[in-house]
Amino acid sequence: MPPALLLILAIFAVIYVFRAVRIVQQYEKALIETLGQYTRTADPGLVIIFPPFQAIRKIDMREQVIDVPPQDVITNDNVLVTVDAIIYFQITDPTRVVYNVANFAIAALKLAQTNLRNVIGDMELDQTLTSREQINVQLRKVMDEATDKWGVRVSRVEIQKIDPPQDITDSMSKQMKAEREKRAAILDAEGFKQAAILKAEGAKQSAILEAEGKSEAIRRVADAEKYQIEIVYNAIHSGKPSNDLIAIKYLETLQKVADGNATKIFLPLETSGVMGSIAGVAELFKEKAK
Repeated sequence: MPPALLLILAIFAVIYVFRAVRIVQQYEKALIETLGQYTRTADPGLVIIFPPFQAIRKIDMREQVIDVPPQDVITNDNVLVTVDAIIYFQITDPTRVVYNVANFAIAALKLAQTNLRNVIGDMELDQTLTSREQINVQLRKVMDEATDKWGVRVSRVEIQKIDPPQDITDSMSKQMKAEREKRAAILDAEGFKQAAILKAEGAKQSAILEAEGKSEAIRRVADAEKYQIEIVYNAIHSGKPSNDLIAIKYLETLQKVADGNATKIFLPLETSGVMGSIAGVAELFKEKAK
C-alpha cells in the first residue's frame, strides 16, 4: 500500500476517533441517537459513539434563568402597569425537554408572559404592589405544572418590578405624603393632650400635698399648744396655788397676750372666782400704798 494512502487513512482514523470519543461534563447529560432515533442517555464521563450512524446531544442540567422582558399588564381595576420578571428552572428529564418541546426557552417565556397577565389581571393595583410574594408563588405553581410534561422544574419566579403609570405614581406619592402628615398631626395632638393631662395631674397633686401639709402643720401646732397648756395647768394645780397667785399669773398672761399680734382674746368660762381674786389683790395693793 502506498505511503500516501496510509497517511490519508491515518488522518481519517484520527478524525474518526476524535468524533467518536466524547467527554460529557459533570453538569451535563448526553442523549445518544442512532440513525435519528433516541438510543440511550449517557452520564458524565467518557462516551464513545459510532459516527455517522450515531449522534450525541449534550444537555445542561444546571439551574438556568430566563429573563422575562418588561410587558404591560392591566390590573383588575383597569390600571396599566409594567411588569418585569425572572424565571429560575432546572431540567429534570433531558429526553422530554428535547423531544417534547421544540424550543423550551421560547415556550417558557411565552408561558410566563401569558400567566403573568392572568395572575396580575385578577388583582387590583394596591394588591399587586403589596403582594409580590403571592404573585411569585402563584406564577411558579402554574408554570411548574405546565412545564412538568417538558421535563423541567420551575424552582422559583421573581417579580423584579411593577411600575404604575407616572400619574398614578404621583397620586400615590401625594396620598402617602398626606397620610404621613395626618399621622404626624395626630401624634402631635396626642402629645399636647398627654402633656396637658400630666400638667393638670401634677398641679392637682401639688395642691393636695400643699393642703395636706398646711393641715398637718396646723394640727401639730394645735397639739403643741394643747400640750403646753396641759403642762402649765397640771403644774399650777399640782402646786395647789391660792386664788391670789392664780389672779397674778392670769394678769401676767393677759399682758403677754395683749403684747402679741392676736386680735381676739378668749376668756375662760369660770372667771368669776378669778376676777374676785383680782379685785381682792387690787384692794390689797391700795391699802399697802396708803
